[in-house]
Amino acid sequence: AGRYDDAAAALERVAAAEAAQRAWRQTSIAERSALLLRMLDRYAEHAEANAEAITRMMGKPLAQAKGEFAGGFSQRTRHLCAVAEHALRDLEIAQDDGIRRTIRREPVGVVLNIAAWNYPLLVPINVVAAAILAGDAVILKHAEQTALVADQLERAFAEAGAPEGLFTALHVDHAVAAEVIDSRRLGFVAFTGSVRGGREVYRQVAQQNFIGVGLELGGKDPAVVLEGAPAAKVAAHLVDGAFYNAGQSCCAVERIYVHRSLYAEFVEAYVAAVHDYVVGDPLDPATTLGPLVNGAAARRIRDQAAEALAKGARKLSNDGRFTVPDASDCYVAPQVFDNVDHSMAVMREESFGPIIGIMPFDSEDEAVALANDSQFGLTASVWTEDAERGAAIAERLDAGTVFQNRCDYLDPALAWTGIKDSGHGASLSELGFHSVTRPKSYHLRAAIP
Repeated sequence: AGRYDDAAAALERVAAAEAAQRAWRQTSIAERSALLLRMLDRYAEHAEANAEAITRMMGKPLAQAKGEFAGGFSQRTRHLCAVAEHALRDLEIAQDDGIRRTIRREPVGVVLNIAAWNYPLLVPINVVAAAILAGDAVILKHAEQTALVADQLERAFAEAGAPEGLFTALHVDHAVAAEVIDSRRLGFVAFTGSVRGGREVYRQVAQQNFIGVGLELGGKDPAVVLEGAPAAKVAAHLVDGAFYNAGQSCCAVERIYVHRSLYAEFVEAYVAAVHDYVVGDPLDPATTLGPLVNGAAARRIRDQAAEALAKGARKLSNDGRFTVPDASDCYVAPQVFDNVDHSMAVMREESFGPIIGIMPFDSEDEAVALANDSQFGLTASVWTEDAERGAAIAERLDAGTVFQNRCDYLDPALAWTGIKDSGHGASLSELGFHSVTRPKSYHLRAAIP
């Protein structure tokens, strides 16, 4: 098996997690929270080296790699610690005829978290923090590209004084991962990745288990820019929303619909902002757009661009404005197109890279129809200074999260969830604790009648 565990070794890790969880479930929420906060402190001691390792693993610019821990990873952990007592409180139902009635949220046991490479810290923490706070043990199987991030976290937990087995990095291939799932010793499986991968995990879990599965899959997130919006300001936000992390974000902006009255002004501002990007070595502080994660990802972007051009799209960005390293074929200049339609992959299939299509619309109904014309439904954003109108449109958009005048952001106080092919279940917020716990009802009569 080389650097991977075989099934026997993997199942030993599951057994260690089970043993740790039996003791951990007896601890107080305050104790669990204290462990997570110590874990943050211990991770911080290695944050510089860890961030550089992440950049070398998957190619995001170093400042963005550092930002994962300093920003969302820490923020989400602290928020979940702050709300855990309330989220996990007993639900006391009014006594009826001397009968005490309570619903308690109990830990599910061992949680398997299969994490994606694109945000190697932000992706797993949504599940890890909630599970540890709920009284569960966690096994993290990270993507092959970023497998060592699971080791970074295992080290931080160990240095924070976590009981052995409470948080485990698991290095296994797909076949052994399937055996772990088939062992019937897990209480919940969370997966972040492709739609195809999500279907495989969902099927695998269902073969031997009746347990919850959380699936955070793809997105093709639309932005709708209404008339009267400040075109240049909105363009700056939507360039960042599309090209941050080289567009390799589940909730990146992947298609833009702009009211015809400000279309020309918007497109001009958008392309100018894109041309400010610096493509280069992600370890160079000047770089704002690093390479894609691998050659296949870069080919997907080149193929989408070629197909769009062949079908009559107009390329607005100029590759000549970027000095693209020839160090590998993973570097792709940002691509901006208009004169696009929904027959083109760039407007229909998840791009997960530095490419965007922009379309004009004439009416609100047309904008909503275009935004909803997708197999995905992770996030959608509306851009307007008419708050009431924006809220009315938000209600009509098919998405797990709708933003007004913001995009590509996770608020830990809100449920992170997707509809259609974007997934199933919810993480973060108080609702995120539901998937890593199960309700247990207590119907307690004081005396035997």
